[in-house]
Amino acid sequence: MAKDDNPQQRNVLKREFDKEGWKPRTDLGKKVKSGEIKELSEILDSGNKILEAEIVDALLPDLDVEMIEIGQSKGKFGGGKRSIWRQTQKKTKEGNKPKFATMIIMGNKNGYIGVGKGKGKETMPAREKAIRQSKLNVQKIVRGCGSWECGCAEPHTIPYKVTGKCGSVIVILIPAPKGVGLCVEEQCRKMLQFAGIKDVYSNTKGQTKSKINMMLACFDALKKLSRVKIAEKYIKLGGVQEGKLEDGKK
Repeated sequence: MAKDDNPQQRNVLKREFDKEGWKPRTDLGKKVKSGEIKELSEILDSGNKILEAEIVDALLPDLDVEMIEIGQSKGKFGGGKRSIWRQTQKKTKEGNKPKFATMIIMGNKNGYIGVGKGKGKETMPAREKAIRQSKLNVQKIVRGCGSWECGCAEPHTIPYKVTGKCGSVIVILIPAPKGVGLCVEEQCRKMLQFAGIKDVYSNTKGQTKSKINMMLACFDALKKLSRVKIAEKYIKLGGVQEGKLEDGKK
């Protein structure tokens, strides 16, 4: 049986990356280590696929990683409570063979976000797989001021209404005026915070109790923000910014 998750597992997982000891195996990784590529946006804009998690570690040193509560464990008096591990088991002649699954979000709280899932016979390998997958799935997020109630032209919310879907779950993100906060489900709120979004309204449909589908639907909505072409006049009017903001515009 898995041990109950402790506060250390719930906290943000921060690791030091040794760039000097890193030995890249792809051409893209070699360009990053040599300094030919200095920004992650250069890779994402060119459409190249990231195959090494160390590329993201090198280009985004201020990454935060957190585990999402996707499972359920037994409570003290028989009731269930949320857990960061989802445990399943297979019955065989030799006995029960358990497996553990976990989900991780990764971001720098300034325009970059990634989500990853991992499975394993033990908890630690599952967590390592999820961390690596979240870095390989990193996306650049578009922010702006799309609320007609605000019109401040600052990138504190999303520029327009967007919808994401995974399974039966549908997540609709709507621009909100400054000061509203993140009016969204608790686990999705963490994802939006890691992306650098401060204000948003939301509407959800479907089996929202399935946390994995819920998180992936929210991530799908965020990815769609960068797929829509925005007119030049609206970019200035709505303060639309893509990816990392400049120091003077945070």
